[in-house]
Amino acid sequence: MLNRRLLRVKVMQSLYAFFQSEDVDMVKAEKGLMMSIQRVYELYLYYLLLPVELANAAEVQMEEARNKSLPSPEDLNPNRRFVDSYVIKALRKNAALQRKATDLKISWSADTDLVRKLWKKIKDSEVYQNFLEEEDQPAAHRKFVERIYTKFLLDNDDLYQHFQERSIYWDFEDSDYSINMALRYIGKVKAEDRYKTLPEMYKDEEEDDRFVKNLFRKVITNNKENSKLIDEKTQNWEVERIALMDVILMKMAITEFLSFSSIPVKVSLNEYIELSKMFSSQKSKIFINGVLDKLLAQFKRENQLKKTGRGLMQ
Repeated sequence: MLNRRLLRVKVMQSLYAFFQSEDVDMVKAEKGLMMSIQRVYELYLYYLLLPVELANAAEVQMEEARNKSLPSPEDLNPNRRFVDSYVIKALRKNAALQRKATDLKISWSADTDLVRKLWKKIKDSEVYQNFLEEEDQPAAHRKFVERIYTKFLLDNDDLYQHFQERSIYWDFEDSDYSINMALRYIGKVKAEDRYKTLPEMYKDEEEDDRFVKNLFRKVITNNKENSKLIDEKTQNWEVERIALMDVILMKMAITEFLSFSSIPVKVSLNEYIELSKMFSSQKSKIFINGVLDKLLAQFKRENQLKKTGRGLMQ
């Protein structure tokens, strides 16, 4: 589930913290890195379970309305289209999801006020009213749940703040990534008993775990050598004067070029250029691309690129 770009981002963030810290304990830093990756998967499960919690909040609200001293006809016969949605039933019946949530202690039980506040906002919205007025078809149910994610969860400052207070490892990018992955999963739910297998945290646990740890460790252990390589290609610039994030991205790219034989050169180059757009300055893309192009030319001349497989040198 967690793709290589996200794993690179987590390594980048951990390296940034490591090089900024006076406590240069690589073992401790690596444990923090692995925890930050685990937290993204947990956040994904939180968001995947949230529609069920919203349906629970709706049920409670309906019960409270029925028990009013003077209930209205609507209170006595509420519209249960969302509560009884096949999407909600599918999430409830997904044994793997429920088991994983139990194992990792993923629960919204301590956050009922937050969930109820969110449900009220949804219930009072035009999106919800449109859903109630649409033809009662499976596609409408799935589309409504998808709209919950896009209209009420993405860019929700209350939720972002809530998760940041829960863990130092959660940030805005993690929430957005987790929401989009939950959306992708919901899009595959076709009926209450037809849903996609719950993805594991890694596509290939052994390979991805090795990738993360080796990348993190090698950037640190080869730090002096990589600093020298960058310094030689930046002429009048001293490495200390270049933005730390740019330096880290270049060191990560160099490490992949020289130490990861199964990753194509072009893939590594493109990934770090993209990360520079996301996490560094506007000029970083051109600067980093220029330095890495020079280094790649040198590595090829000196036959330092040891790639195993057709096309990996390109």
